Amino acid sequence: MNRPLAPDAEQVDRIFMHRIIIFGLLIFVGLSVLLLRYGYLQVYAHDKYKKQADNNRIKLISAPPSRGYIYDRNGILLADNQPVFTAMLSPDEVDNPERTLTLLAPIFELTDEDITNILARLSRSKKNDPVIIKIDLTDAQLAQFSERQPFFRGVTIQSKLTRSYPYDELFAHVIGYVGRINDKETKRINKDRYAGTDLIGKIGIEDFYEDILLGQPGYQSVETDAHGNILRQLDTKAPTAGNDITLSLDYGLQMVAQEQLAGRRGAIVAIDPQNGDVLAFVSNPSYDPNPFISGISFRDYGDLREDLDQPLYNRALQGMYPPGSTIKPFEALGGLHYGLRNWNTTIYDPGYFSLPGDSHRFRDWKRGGHGTVDLKKSIVMSVDTYYYNLAYEMGIQRLHDWMVRFGFGSETGIDLPNEKAGIMPSPKWKKDTYNKDWLPGETISVSIGQGYFLATPLQIAQATAITANKGHHITPHLLKHSEGAAEVNIIDKTDGKIDYNGEDSDWTRMQDAMENVIKQGTGRRIYTSRYRIAGKTGTAQVKSIAQGQSYNKAALDKRHWDHAWFNGFAPVENPQIALSVLVENGGGGSVVAAPIGRALFDYWVLQRKNDPILPPTADELKAIKHQKVQDKAAHDAIRDKEDALKKQAEAETATKTANTETTL
Repeated sequence: MNRPLAPDAEQVDRIFMHRIIIFGLLIFVGLSVLLLRYGYLQVYAHDKYKKQADNNRIKLISAPPSRGYIYDRNGILLADNQPVFTAMLSPDEVDNPERTLTLLAPIFELTDEDITNILARLSRSKKNDPVIIKIDLTDAQLAQFSERQPFFRGVTIQSKLTRSYPYDELFAHVIGYVGRINDKETKRINKDRYAGTDLIGKIGIEDFYEDILLGQPGYQSVETDAHGNILRQLDTKAPTAGNDITLSLDYGLQMVAQEQLAGRRGAIVAIDPQNGDVLAFVSNPSYDPNPFISGISFRDYGDLREDLDQPLYNRALQGMYPPGSTIKPFEALGGLHYGLRNWNTTIYDPGYFSLPGDSHRFRDWKRGGHGTVDLKKSIVMSVDTYYYNLAYEMGIQRLHDWMVRFGFGSETGIDLPNEKAGIMPSPKWKKDTYNKDWLPGETISVSIGQGYFLATPLQIAQATAITANKGHHITPHLLKHSEGAAEVNIIDKTDGKIDYNGEDSDWTRMQDAMENVIKQGTGRRIYTSRYRIAGKTGTAQVKSIAQGQSYNKAALDKRHWDHAWFNGFAPVENPQIALSVLVENGGGGSVVAAPIGRALFDYWVLQRKNDPILPPTADELKAIKHQKVQDKAAHDAIRDKEDALKKQAEAETATKTANTETTL
């Protein structure tokens, strides 16, 4: 039997050494790779990965500035900043924002529209900038979210300042409101300035002075854990608050104006003729701007849009109306300017005027006419025929060139956006607008503030203030003072005198004529011996009347009644206030609009200094707002019931129709 050969000891040693060398080389190569990788990470790529690591634990949080406060001339706060609890979403910490928002919807009462809007804002924002989900959370919403917060990484509750308008609709048309930034605004704004906020001034003062009210944002650099919770603050740059601004408006006068227009459609503008300060600016009906801050519902906004009285429409700034007889004092000064009239020139008024060679009669408001009329009487009794004659002699081009000096046909330059310029017609205007030539009869209509002539209540107030200040031009303005980091130019005086060829005394004599309107003319219902009032009443036709027919108010729909106007100033010897009052479809200016003007004059001249109207106390405001909430809830409940009944009726009708078709 053969025995196995014993292994060669030398061969065994050689194989063993080979294995040791191979394993040694493998270990050396592995260690070398590790060392090289370690060196790459620690030296070459150190900055890159340090930055990524810091981003995982260090977050830069935008610190939005406090928006500037808005006050009236007496220091009454008109636009406040109130702390509210706000739900925020950090996009860099949320993998699926849409799913997160869907889960949050029942907690924060988010609609599909809300979710769509939030997702749109997320797409526009920077990755590290939190986006607002819901402003002004209720106690119930806070409690529900607190129970579920661990399941919503990247969603936090913060205390933020948001705008608040204490007096609701009282200043809505002049102060405006802030609202969420939309797509159009996103394209034009500097996103860095709006870091940390998605609110922007939409209309009114909030829009016009957005740049100085906004301020400059700051930031906070904080360390967070893996769940996004803040561990400590590393660095900070404080934001710069927006400028506080004081307006020329007077709370008490604004309140009187709104109360006088209660239940009516119309506008009131009051101006200090010495410097152009706007003292009151009211458009009625108005609306509560507060719901627009966090986002008004489609349903509530639809109610405002569909309201026949148009509460969103700023009549004082954008309403263009035939000015009627309010323009006669300005037009009469034009007759003096061109040398076509003097104070002693008279005409005979039979109650109508006809163009040469034309049988059509342009009627005076007084059947039978006023007989012999001079310039003063034409103002005191508002004689239409006097101005038919004057305008015919002057011609439309000269009439246009004169009236534009008072601001008609152009924007006044007030510090509010979206002002309407009105229309001071001319042959060129008609050709450009209608591609038709001017007709002589159209000049006659324009002469009494009818036809193509359209003006805003603001323009009438400006022209009246110029007359009160004897031809010195003023630019109406609302900003009286500004305090803060931004520099602002303040208007505090007149800006020149209009070009006039007559005597300086003509201005005083015109003021005297307007005073006699109140003493013994069309405005005598508002005469008082306590101070001197100068004014002019006006009634502007809305629905035309056929030749030979008379105005029958009772036969017309109320929305076809004449507009009622009044413009004037007081005290005559040292005018402190000039104003215009418009009541849409109010009827006669002397009966309806003039007493409103008198109420404002009384407050400003007699009451303001010794017994000013003050705003409600904080407790009273709270009670007022609580009552409004209850009233709205009751209104919504009625509306919901009506909608349900309507849907039920529609369903029953559809069912009956289907059954009928089946039977057939």
